[in-house]
Amino acid sequence: MESDTIKGVDRLGRPLRDLRVSVTDRCNFRCRYCMPAEVFGPDYPFLPRDELLTFEEIIRLVKLFTHFGVKKIRLTGGEPLLRRDLPTLIRMVSTIPEIDDIALTTNGTLLPRFAQELVEAGLDRVNVSLDALHADTFARMSGGKGDVKQVLAGIDAAAAVGLRVKVNMVVQKGVNDGEILPMARYFKEKGHTLRFIEFMDVGNTNGWDLAQVVSKEEILARIGKEMPLIPLEPAYHGEVANRYRYEGSQTQVGVIASVSAPFCGSCTRARLSADGHLYTCLFASQGTDLRTSLRNGAGDEQLARLLGDVWLHRKDRYSQERTQRADGTHNKVEMSYIGG
Repeated sequence: MESDTIKGVDRLGRPLRDLRVSVTDRCNFRCRYCMPAEVFGPDYPFLPRDELLTFEEIIRLVKLFTHFGVKKIRLTGGEPLLRRDLPTLIRMVSTIPEIDDIALTTNGTLLPRFAQELVEAGLDRVNVSLDALHADTFARMSGGKGDVKQVLAGIDAAAAVGLRVKVNMVVQKGVNDGEILPMARYFKEKGHTLRFIEFMDVGNTNGWDLAQVVSKEEILARIGKEMPLIPLEPAYHGEVANRYRYEGSQTQVGVIASVSAPFCGSCTRARLSADGHLYTCLFASQGTDLRTSLRNGAGDEQLARLLGDVWLHRKDRYSQERTQRADGTHNKVEMSYIGG
């Protein structure tokens, strides 16, 4: 490439800073808001191995994305720790000088096995999905596939090897909203940041209903009544969570309010699916096929033009337009395929 950095923002003035890379569409859970078991059953046609991007292909694309300003990489799935030799990929990403942050989103069950290897490979932090502490509620949320004790053991294992840990809880009214306070108490005591995520209409299979959304304001009111909160300024442009600090503590809590307070205007993220399609929104209908160009011998300049054409013409702002799409005509990619 002729220039070190390609300047440019999308059509709404948003720069590209974060790339989320899905390494597999498979998962060992069946969370209802992501991979409901009645859809993602034993006969579901997951991607064949030869359709997944190789580590070398991922690295080539990541290097090209850095020319557009990408500094952060998040590895997602499915469950990314199901991808064989994942620490090898992390080690490869860590050698790219422009990348200053490597994160992993996981359900945590495999962290006791891999945490030490992950941190040695160069992983900086993990986000662990955990939607309840109560065993029955957790089982309901995870499709009966998970054990909350395994997830908690994974969180402890990650912290023990020095990984920074955040815990993500998707809140669904009438399902697990009774766990808001128990989760807040538990992770305040542990000293880990807990982030509540409003139930979102990602994909087309999770039965999303606006009536099941517990808003940011309601979540904060419930917590603040028992544990007063102090609002914090954003740590960087494009931060998705509204952050707070518990009064009398340095432990933080956050809320990602994609439904009640959309943040499309500051979104700096692109997503790469496990089979090499580029998506510019979590709620996108379709992506741009990069794998075919990669495997047909496209050079770096050609691929860079393709990436630039996609990002510079980007105008996605689905969450701000959600109420205009209430007729359900917007067919969206599934979160298990694109990564959260």
